[in-house]
Amino acid sequence: MLARLLSRAVLPLGITLAFLTAGCSKKENTNEIVIGEVASLTGGTAAWGKAQNDGVKMAVEEINAAGGLLGKKVKLLTEDDQSKNGEAGTVTKKLVSREKVVGMLGEISSSKSLEMAPICQKEGVPMISPGSTNTKVTEVGDFIFRVCFIDPFQGTVMAKFALSKGWKNMAVLTDVKEDYSVGLSQFFKEYYSKNDGKVAVEQSFSKGDKDFKSQLTAIKAANVDAIFLPGYYTEIGLIAKQARELGITVPMCGGDGWDDASLMQVAGSAVDGCFFSNHFSTEDKSQAIQAFVKKYEAARGTKPSTFVALGYDAAMLLFHGIKTAGTTDGKAVRDVLAKTKDFPGITGSITLDEKRNATKAAVILTIDKGEVKYVETVQP
Repeated sequence: MLARLLSRAVLPLGITLAFLTAGCSKKENTNEIVIGEVASLTGGTAAWGKAQNDGVKMAVEEINAAGGLLGKKVKLLTEDDQSKNGEAGTVTKKLVSREKVVGMLGEISSSKSLEMAPICQKEGVPMISPGSTNTKVTEVGDFIFRVCFIDPFQGTVMAKFALSKGWKNMAVLTDVKEDYSVGLSQFFKEYYSKNDGKVAVEQSFSKGDKDFKSQLTAIKAANVDAIFLPGYYTEIGLIAKQARELGITVPMCGGDGWDDASLMQVAGSAVDGCFFSNHFSTEDKSQAIQAFVKKYEAARGTKPSTFVALGYDAAMLLFHGIKTAGTTDGKAVRDVLAKTKDFPGITGSITLDEKRNATKAAVILTIDKGEVKYVETVQP
């Protein structure tokens, strides 16, 4: 009888030990600090996502070569949102809930960052966007940061530049499906219209459109000095090409969404003489930028795009937050990041304001015979 009682008592204990052992095997590796990244590695904006990922991986390789963080190696887990609306939120939940990442990097697209931010905010995971410029992104909450300037600054920069060129009568063509494009148009129009500029005609399109002749015909009829075109390179190239085919010869200008080599591949000479704002220029003579450019060229055989540099800066700022806090605790890291001042980024010295937005300079670039050339730097 006693033996039977003991065997019954031992069975639950064995089951309990089995569960405990299984639970231990699922704990995170204590020798690693796990960071999450969401990027568009496939789909329409894959050029940006791949560039961001290149920059982030460079930063991870450098920090690990230097001994890691807090005595541990950094492990990067990257998820592809496939450039699809809704997917960024899905993979962010996976990284935060299942993989238990202690920090999140991404996305370039403002719309996708707006899917990620509420999840990171709710779970107390610091998130740094490399290139989302829409003001709404950091308004989600105090765990959300960015290393890029924002649309009010970028839109104002381009409005000032347009006025300096003597363009007093302009058209605005906006992608109504992208928060980025809508915000940039808004802030451009506000400054431009208050400073003797006239928006003669406004037209719109939607991400994924291929035919823009109707909108461009209306713009041609308005006889404008230039066209403000804040969109993504995926549509800009087609728009520019069709504009020239319709006999529109005036300059076009836009924001950092133009930045990708495929723009010139699609548009050809149609974008020669056009301008866009951006976060940095590989022509900058600073020692840090030239060292970064040379290192990237040695590894990839090409110069880094803006989004490589922004991805690198976002990762390095997160590592700075963890190292300075001395812990991976989300609140502690958040508190350090919120105090960021004069952080030496590749895309410029980064100071975060009370809304966790980066205060930094912008550059104006032009396209000349298929090559992007530096024009000027505009301070905040």
